[in-house]
Amino acid sequence: MSKLVTIYGGSGFLGRYVARRMAKSGWRVRVAVRRPNEALFVKQYGAVGQVAPILCNIRDDASVASAMAGADAVVNCVGTFDKGGKNNFDAVQAMGAERIARLAAAEGVANLVHISAIGADANGASLYARSKGKGEAAVLSHFPNAVILRPSVIFGPEDDFFNRFAGMSRMGPVLPIVGGKTLFQPVFVDDVAAAAEKGAKGEAPAGIYELGGPDVQSFRDLMGEMLEVIQRRKVVVNLPFWFAGVMGSVFDFLHAATGRLVTMPLTRDQVTSLRSDNVVGDGTRTFADLGIEPTAMEVMLPRYLWRFRKDGQYADITASARNLRT
Repeated sequence: MSKLVTIYGGSGFLGRYVARRMAKSGWRVRVAVRRPNEALFVKQYGAVGQVAPILCNIRDDASVASAMAGADAVVNCVGTFDKGGKNNFDAVQAMGAERIARLAAAEGVANLVHISAIGADANGASLYARSKGKGEAAVLSHFPNAVILRPSVIFGPEDDFFNRFAGMSRMGPVLPIVGGKTLFQPVFVDDVAAAAEKGAKGEAPAGIYELGGPDVQSFRDLMGEMLEVIQRRKVVVNLPFWFAGVMGSVFDFLHAATGRLVTMPLTRDQVTSLRSDNVVGDGTRTFADLGIEPTAMEVMLPRYLWRFRKDGQYADITASARNLRT
C-alpha cells in the first residue's frame, strides 16, 4: 500500500501545492481543514480516493490525532495573519504547531515538516514573529528531527501579495505602501512545496531552512516590477511608519468592532513586521542544500498578473494593433 501523508491546511495557498506534489509522487494524501466542503477541489490532484479532505480543528487534540492516524508523514501548513479571535496567532502558530508535533511524535510519524516564516523569533518585535518563533521551539522540543521551512513572502497565482497590490493599482493614480525600503526575497509557491515534499519523504536532513527566491528587492522596487508587468503607471507613495501605525490601530479597532467579519487592509502588527527585512540570513540552510533552484519572479508574474492589465490577456495584441495603425 502507498504511503500516507496528512497535510494540515492542505487546501490553502501553499498546502494545495504540497498536496498536488505528494499525490503525483504516488502518496495517499489526507487534507486536514476546518471546512472540507470548501476543499473538494483537492480531490482532482490524484486518482479516485487518493486525495481526501477531512474535518480537523487544529485547536483540539482528538481532532488533530484523528487526522494523522496511520500517517507516515505530516506537513503543517496552517498559519494566520489574524491576531484576535479563537484562531489567533498563538492558538494557531504556537499552540497548534506544538499540538501537531507532540501528537506526531506520539503516533510514531516518521517525518514532520513545519512551515514557519523568515523572521520567526520568540523574542521578536511583532506578535506574528513571536508566535512563529514559539511554534518552532515547541515543534523541536517534541520532534527534534523535524524539517522547518522559513519562506520569505510567497508568490504565485493565488497569492495575497502581488494580486492584492495589482488590484489596488486599479483604484487610482497612487499606490500607497508601507516600508518602501524594506527588503524582500519573494519565493515561488511551488518551490516551497518542493522543499516540503523532500522533507515529507525523508529526503531532506532535519533542521531549519530559510527559503528565498533569486531576487532581493525593496518593497518599492517590487511594486515597480509588478506595475511594469501589469502595464500600469502609478505613483508609488511610501507612507511613514508613524502614520501607518496610526492607520493600523484604527483598522484594528474597526476589525474588532465589526466582530472580526470585515478584513482590513493593514494591521498595526503588520506595520511592525514591515520594519524588518525579510530575506535569507547568512549561514543558514537554503534551497541549495535541498538541491532546488528557485524560480525567478520575472518568469512567473506575467503568467498570472496579466488579468490586471487594462486589456487583460489581449494587451500584447492591442499594442501590436496600435503600432500597425501608426
